[in-house]
Amino acid sequence: MFPWDAFLFLCPELKRIMPYFWGRIFKLNKKFQVMKKMTLMFALIGCLSLGVQAQRIACVDVNQILESMAEYKAAQEEVDKSAAQWKQQLDQMQDQIKGLYNKYQSEIVLLSEEAKRQREDEIMEKERQMIEFSKSKFGPEGSLFKKRQELIRPLQDKVYAAIEEFAEQKGFDFIFDKGGSAGMLFSNPRYDKTSDVIKKLKG
Repeated sequence: MFPWDAFLFLCPELKRIMPYFWGRIFKLNKKFQVMKKMTLMFALIGCLSLGVQAQRIACVDVNQILESMAEYKAAQEEVDKSAAQWKQQLDQMQDQIKGLYNKYQSEIVLLSEEAKRQREDEIMEKERQMIEFSKSKFGPEGSLFKKRQELIRPLQDKVYAAIEEFAEQKGFDFIFDKGGSAGMLFSNPRYDKTSDVIKKLKG
């Protein structure tokens, strides 16, 4: 074995730089490990890209398509008109309640207990009617929702059917809504593996 201790004793300068030398080797080794990991990562991404390239993917903006249709603009105007009318009625009801309450406050010192109860009951009934009206027009199953379903939904279905026909004619496997409101608009049935997963779970 080579007598390193005697060699380093004869060459003190080498002994001084040895820690630096080994430190450089360690750093180079770490860089090599990082580069190795990056190479593997890029190779994996490349393999995944090859798989994705076998599929044809496209995106569309459903809102832009709808807004380009004259019938959609007419339907939206009718919906907005109805909503504005109902909102005006709701504002009138709120103003009426506010007027009753202000009058009650200004005359409260002159009213008997029975008259106070009558005024309060009247105000509460008006508030109840206003809440019911708001729910019937703007609620989840209200008139505005139904009117949208009646006028807007058929046009949306028309757009979705056109997208599906386009995808099948042009050979696209997936089409997404760029606006994000509708998500996936079309998918090729051959990529649907739902039944395979069900079989595996039962299996």
